[in-house]
Amino acid sequence: MSRHVAIVTDSTAYLPQEAMERHHIVSVPLTVVLEDRALEEGTEISARSLAQALQKRRPVTTSRPSPAMFAAAYRAAAEAGATGIVSLHLSSEFSGTYDAAVLAAQDAPVPVRVVDTGMVAMALGFCALSAAETAESGGTLDEAVAAAEKRAESTAAYFYVDTLDYLRRGGRIGAAQALLGSALAVKPLLQLDEGRIELREKVRTASKAIARLEEIVVERAGLSPVDIAVQHLAAGERAAALAERLRERVPGLEELYVSEVGAVIGAHTGPGLLGAVVSPR
Repeated sequence: MSRHVAIVTDSTAYLPQEAMERHHIVSVPLTVVLEDRALEEGTEISARSLAQALQKRRPVTTSRPSPAMFAAAYRAAAEAGATGIVSLHLSSEFSGTYDAAVLAAQDAPVPVRVVDTGMVAMALGFCALSAAETAESGGTLDEAVAAAEKRAESTAAYFYVDTLDYLRRGGRIGAAQALLGSALAVKPLLQLDEGRIELREKVRTASKAIARLEEIVVERAGLSPVDIAVQHLAAGERAAALAERLRERVPGLEELYVSEVGAVIGAHTGPGLLGAVVSPR
């Protein structure tokens, strides 16, 4: 490792492998528990396998990485030459991952700054990329943290789910709880707000919800330089169609990522998820 500041994140960032390798970003995996089998996200269970299990109504839960896993990642970074580490993680409202990282950081061989980004998926991924780019340009530990926090403050994440059932089971739906018990025809548009999943709008059909998602993203992107990630679970055609429309409609688009979310987020949203992250440069 040529730089002094290392970047660690967790598997819910869903960064493309090429980007992680190019920027030397280390990912610590969360765990998916499928019928009493503990499987590491990204290596031992795929999003597609998870979607199939959910469709068959097989029991699925998730768990955080252990502090020991973070401790091992921090030691490896220090041994590779890092003199400081930025450890960036999904919202502590969703998982105990941040707490596990904080515990491990206390005994790390080099200073570790653990950041609760309040984000998840590529909203977290963009924070990691900003921190890595700052470190690569010679930035200090504090500067890399500041870059990640600035990116988190400016980034917005919106998403559509076919049903709230999965979020309800996992207890991860803040004010969106108000939708439960409403007409079955209502399709929710949700957003990340201060680390929580909140209701953005109620729409009557899936097609109208996806069209409205597109409008929200275009409005948020504006004219300035912006990166966008379109993410889905078992909804590849929806994602490709949305991405193509955004390419045409967002004049300041710099990078556009299209990918399937992993098993941990998929377990809490269910198949049919379609999300978009808008992250100004």
